[in-house]
Amino acid sequence: MAWTFEDFPLEMKDLTPQVREKAIEIANKLMVEKCLDEKEAIREAIEQAEEWFLDMEG
Repeated sequence: MAWTFEDFPLEMKDLTPQVREKAIEIANKLMVEKCLDEKEAIREAIEQAEEWFLDMEG
């Protein structure tokens, strides 16, 4: 199941919209390309999205 900005995992509810959008993109990609289960994909996606946001801010 691919997540969207309107339909996303509960674990992502407290993320800012920009970070949540990136986490959704990453999680969907991880589940397809790396065949991760949902929990692992969500955890990894949130971590990567937060790092992406911090890098983007400089």
